[in-house]
Amino acid sequence: MRANLSDAIYQKLPVLGQNLFCTVAGYKRYRSRFGPRFHQALAELEASAAGPLERLHEIQRKRLDRLVTRAREHSPFYRDLPPPSDHKDPEEAIRRTLRSLPILEKSDYREQPEAFLADDIPANRLQRGKTSGTTGTALPLWYTLDTLAEEYATVWRLRRANGVAGPEVPNLTFNGPIIVPFDRKRPPFWRYNAYGRQTLFSLYHMTPENLLAYVDAVHDIPAGYVQGYPSSIHLVARAMLEADRPLPAGRIAGVFTSSESLLAFQRKTIESAFSAPVRDRYGVSEFAVSMTECALERHHVDMEFGIVEVETAEETGESVTGPILVTGLAHDATPLIRYRVGDVGTRSKQPCPCGRPGDVFLDVDGRVEDYVETPDGRMIGRLDHIFKEQLDIAEAQILQETKDAIEVLVIPRASYDDISERQLMKEIRSRLGDEIDVAIRHVESIPREPNGKFRAVKSRVGSPNR
Repeated sequence: MRANLSDAIYQKLPVLGQNLFCTVAGYKRYRSRFGPRFHQALAELEASAAGPLERLHEIQRKRLDRLVTRAREHSPFYRDLPPPSDHKDPEEAIRRTLRSLPILEKSDYREQPEAFLADDIPANRLQRGKTSGTTGTALPLWYTLDTLAEEYATVWRLRRANGVAGPEVPNLTFNGPIIVPFDRKRPPFWRYNAYGRQTLFSLYHMTPENLLAYVDAVHDIPAGYVQGYPSSIHLVARAMLEADRPLPAGRIAGVFTSSESLLAFQRKTIESAFSAPVRDRYGVSEFAVSMTECALERHHVDMEFGIVEVETAEETGESVTGPILVTGLAHDATPLIRYRVGDVGTRSKQPCPCGRPGDVFLDVDGRVEDYVETPDGRMIGRLDHIFKEQLDIAEAQILQETKDAIEVLVIPRASYDDISERQLMKEIRSRLGDEIDVAIRHVESIPREPNGKFRAVKSRVGSPNR
């Protein structure tokens, strides 16, 4: 959908035509996500949600054994892995199996992604995708619709537990696709997917003046829940409160955030404006992990979908903090085992007081991003998506020192050429417009933060904490 929405044809269609296009795209997405495997996986997840913990370990052990066995037999990269442990106790077997396996770095995958591809899956079942994330680096990825369905089952277990009946419920969506031409000056700054009963809001038209139209739309358009990037929902929520127009209690079941770190002040503002709880989800493009939030604002590992380990960097009597390693139990096409995803988490040593059994994280860091502020006052986050399609770029970072200009640091691959640079500039302009100056600078390396982490966007102008 994203590539099509950038087509010149779409941009020239009237609003009604763009709504029709979004509806057709929504129909295709719905069919790919919510097939028989989705409903089967959701039923299984809801049956295991209450535990007991021993049952979750049995599920994990069975799926891990199958994953490792298939990887050894069908993925060239993993041919030399040792077999899974045969210990009788599931939890101990999981521990022993993981400890016998090497840690997978992103650089290992980046250098030979095809070596991870399982050769027992027919080509007609493979879906081609790309990763994004806080590294500014795009990586090719293959997956199956069964894996996609299982991931969406974790999403919908969370939503159903918080009062949303199912995918047929109308919703307001704030995420990345460019669904409104950038040069549009008047509302509507949203488009409608009638098949999915989904109103898609543009993230790239949120000027102080335009936000009043967003506030009107939130009040006028029927919806049962809100989903999307916390940075964008927060901007609308803040405008709602400034206009003294919060939604009445009970109007929506909840606000479901993902793809960015949800900051405390964002949660407070969003919950006040929408008069509903925020429930966050942590996941990655690689289909290797899912964590969903409970009412106590803790992230529970969806243990049926993946395993999360913590490399200890700091430890107390109550928790352990460090880089996380993820193993995707549902990812049959491109197995990723003990994958260092690049984020840092703090896992509790104690069961969650909410009563849900299993691994629980007090915090998952690594996705905090700055906004870029444009000369006309728009605040735009989640700009690492600029680089999602740019396979000719090894790494990139956006720097902003003033409102009038940004600098884009690029580590080019050998395949990078003038066409690559023009495509990169096109992606930047599609999100930030023509008024801001853009300088692209080729570099050999990009410095990390003091904590060793990489930030795709660093702005002295648009920090959400200001």
